[in-house]
Parts: sequence; C-alpha cells; structure tokens
Amino acid sequence: MPLLRRSLLSLAVTSLTALAALSGSQAFAQETIKIGLVTALSGQSARAGEAITRGMAVAIDEINAKGGLLGGRKLELVRRDDEGNPAKGVVAARELIYKEKVAVLFGGLDTPVSMAIVPIANQEKVPFMGPWAAGTPITKNGANPNFAFRVSAVDEIVNKAMLQYAQKTFQSAKPAMILVDNPWGESNEKGLVAALAAKNMKAAGIEKFDGNAVDVVPQLTKLKAAGADTLFLVGNVGPSAQVVKSLDRMGWKVPLVSHWGPAGGRFTELAGPNAKNVHFVQTYSFFGKQTPVGEKVLAALKAKYPDIKGPDDVTPAVGVANAYDAVQLSALAIAQAGSTQGDAIRQGFYKIGRYEGLIKTYERPFTAEVHDAVSENDYVWAQFVDNRILPVAQ
Repeated sequence: MPLLRRSLLSLAVTSLTALAALSGSQAFAQETIKIGLVTALSGQSARAGEAITRGMAVAIDEINAKGGLLGGRKLELVRRDDEGNPAKGVVAARELIYKEKVAVLFGGLDTPVSMAIVPIANQEKVPFMGPWAAGTPITKNGANPNFAFRVSAVDEIVNKAMLQYAQKTFQSAKPAMILVDNPWGESNEKGLVAALAAKNMKAAGIEKFDGNAVDVVPQLTKLKAAGADTLFLVGNVGPSAQVVKSLDRMGWKVPLVSHWGPAGGRFTELAGPNAKNVHFVQTYSFFGKQTPVGEKVLAALKAKYPDIKGPDDVTPAVGVANAYDAVQLSALAIAQAGSTQGDAIRQGFYKIGRYEGLIKTYERPFTAEVHDAVSENDYVWAQFVDNRILPVAQ
C-alpha cells in the first residue's frame, strides 16, 4: 500500500507539472505583443492621427488573422494622445515604454514631438517607428546604436522634390520660404537651402511664423517685395491655413508648393476656398488603378470603418499607407528577431529582405546606415478638390 500511494502521488505530481507547463506555454502564446502609438488624436490634426490609427489597425488585423507572431501571439495596439505637444508626448511615450512594455513605439505627426521621444527610445533600447513626422534628425539622430526607423517622407529628400516640382510646374526662378518657427521648420530650411545651393540658387527670402499666429501678412509682404515667384510652405494644418488666408487678405496670387502639413486635418475648412491652390507632397493615393495590396487594404478599410465608402473617404491617405507598411515591416523585424527584445528587433529590421507593401515593393528597406524606407522616387503631388485629396494630374 505505501508503494502504491507513492506511485499514485508521483503520477499526480507529474501530471500537475505537465499541466502547469502546458498552461504556461498557452499563456505565453496568448500574451499579446503590444505596439504603441503616440500621436495627435485631438485638435486640428486629429484626422491624421486617426488615419495613422486606421492604417495600423488594418495591418494588425491582417497579421493576427494569419496567426500572429512568435508562435501565435497576437498584436495589440495601445494609443496615447500627445495633442501635438512634445512634453505630453514624452509622458505618453514613457507610459507606453515602462508600463505597457510595448515592443515597438510608433511616433505620430509632429517632428518636435518625435524628436523629444527618440532620445528616450534610444536610451531604453525600444525601436521607434515614424509613420508621419518628416524631420531629418528623427532618424539621423547621431545615436549608436540607433533605434529610430521611419516609413514616411524625409525633409531633406522632400525639399529636393519641392524645388524640382516648383521649377517644372511653375517655372520658378525666385522661390522663397515661409516656414513654421519650430524644429520642423528648421529642418526644412536646412534642406531647402541645400537643395537650392545644389542648383546654384538662393532663396528670394526666408520668413518664419509662430504656429499660433493668425496673421502672416507682415512676413509675406517682405517675400512679395523680394520678388518671390513661388512660396515653399512648411506648416501643419492650422499654420498653413493662416498663410493661405493671409495671402487672400493681400490679394497676392502666388503658387504654393508645400510639404504635406495641409493634408493632416481640417485644412479646407480652415483655409477657405483657396485651399485648392496649395500643391503638397504625398507618399500614396488610393485613387486610380491599385496594386493587389492597395485593393486589399481599401477593401479592409471599407469593411472595418462604415464611413469609408471609397478612395474619397481615406483621408489623409498618406497616414493610412505609411502606417500600414510600417506595421508590416515592424512585424517582419519582430519575426526576424524571434523575440520582443528591443535590440534584437532593431537588428531584425536590417534582416528584412523583400516585402510587397502598399507604397511600393521594398528591397532591404533598412540598413545600419539608412533608417528611412521611403525615397525620393516614392512621392506623388496632390491638392484639395472639393475637400478631397487628389493627385494633381487628376
């Protein structure tokens, strides 16, 4: 009897141990991999923050439907609103890193916010992915190792495209700059000066304005007196709208070649009827013939969001497209890493080979030297037509 009891006890212990191990493995498989997002979810740029959210959500749904990552772990999106404020962005980033333990932290719209967050990401060894903010120093930040990656426009490349477009479309010979007075404006000033210098040109004038200014007439008057024949505009929704309204008050009809700030929210409502005169850069459009990936994403957006009936309703498309590809590439990096450990994911980005994305087919999108996946060959030009963002050609 004692021997029998010992045998039964041993069998029970073995069974419980096996059950605990099985439960543990199942719990691990069920534990989500959190992807963080810090962006403007309220205010004038809330529409762009929502576009980023939707692009990420559609990509996450697609990945989870295929079984998730790392043996069945599902992705989970965790968002925080930075209200376009760097200080609030830092608080939100710290919460997502320390409390939520996100595997990858997505930064949102504003270059000043992203530039405030990137040092924390580098310090804590958490990969940072930029799906919108275009400031050159976000990825070229001097850190080694560098944890900041981006699927978006880059100022120094956009600036070359802005000059090329102004010369080709408006035969511009004396362009001038009207820039928001913050780190994003500074990044573009540097890039535009370099782009002009490469063609033996100088700006007719360079003026800056506060992001909360309601009258930019004094700065624009100086640029008009300098003989500017085109204005390079850099500012988000509200500031860009004030430039357009100030030009209206002056009665000055001058071509506006802009970074993509106007696309981020209620620009047509704030700028008025001449919002259509602003030509701005984008990385993607859902209008026209789509690739199979484009058709798939548009169908998923329609199914998930009742307000999306067609391409007109995907606005701004750049937020959706950048975010979708950025999540897919981040998932590939996590898969390459085989874990959610930050430095392993960083190195996983370098191991990505070919990926047929929405914006383009990527071939080794990231290397140790290049952390920006989108190049000067990936831009399209757009304008507002009846409150819709359409490619200029259409």
